[in-house]
Amino acid sequence: MSPTRRLLWGVCVLATIIAAGVIGYVVIEEWSFVDALYMTIITITTVGYAEVHPLTTAGQVFSIFLIVGGVSGALYILSIIAVYIIEGQLRTTLGRRRMETKITKLKNHFILCGYGRVGRDIARVFAEEDVPFVVIDKDEESIATAEKNGHLYIQANATSDEGLKEAGIERARGLVVAVGDDADSVYITLSARGLHPDLFIEARASGSEAETKLKKAGANRIISPYSLGARRMAELALRPAVVDFIDTVIRRRGRELQMENITIKHDSALVGLTIEETRHRTKAAILAISKKSGKLVANPPQEETIEGGDRLIALGTRKQLVALEEICERCVR
Repeated sequence: MSPTRRLLWGVCVLATIIAAGVIGYVVIEEWSFVDALYMTIITITTVGYAEVHPLTTAGQVFSIFLIVGGVSGALYILSIIAVYIIEGQLRTTLGRRRMETKITKLKNHFILCGYGRVGRDIARVFAEEDVPFVVIDKDEESIATAEKNGHLYIQANATSDEGLKEAGIERARGLVVAVGDDADSVYITLSARGLHPDLFIEARASGSEAETKLKKAGANRIISPYSLGARRMAELALRPAVVDFIDTVIRRRGRELQMENITIKHDSALVGLTIEETRHRTKAAILAISKKSGKLVANPPQEETIEGGDRLIALGTRKQLVALEEICERCVR
């Protein structure tokens, strides 16, 4: 039995003893409720006060049993409270409640399913980017590591709808499936797609067969860590300077140049502006435009017009990118 359940059980036992004492004095001695309650409390706490009224023989015998049972119950519950506090259960409970409150307030966040080696690296990047996210994992050791690293977490099976709902999937920006089992990846993707049809889902796959199933399940992006690692090694061998440049603008956020993708809403102030006008206002360079149709316009011409639903891939300093994002967030009145 857990410390919390033992504590609740002890409270119930003590409450039962007090109730029995009150009922006993009311029935045997025909005292009022207040007198019976007062006598019960001073009896089981052994404070040594005098009786409220003289006791009959039956009342004295009843008091003997009440003292034995009451003192034993009080000592039992005190020992449980001491263990509860020493083991940190109270602190854990309060901390968990605070975390649950934070999770319920999350909006436009990511849900990270799986906190293994891959999941931990993803969480580290999210934390560096100051992106809100919550971890779901059923493994106690993984959850303990997530807690140690200061991440919001839910200890649950990510394949269950309840765990995804608890993580706020209805309010989420995206879901990243980083579990090591392909079957679980497919099941999580199916569950998430059913709960949030428009959610962006990125899933990890170990092989080509799993990639096909994940596509059918509704994953937007499918990543194979082994293929990705092999491709990166090849790119490093063939184009080291290019890879270094990309690492600089994407991963090293403290450096001068940064890269960002920005989604254009249909009521954004950027809608209708040309690339030249946008560059003039923010000084950020638009490297490419991913059109709503799926077409990618690389190195778009200066007269290219920005449309609602476009995704801009921009390069610039942090100040320039912030200016671009601020204009993007403005709505046309």
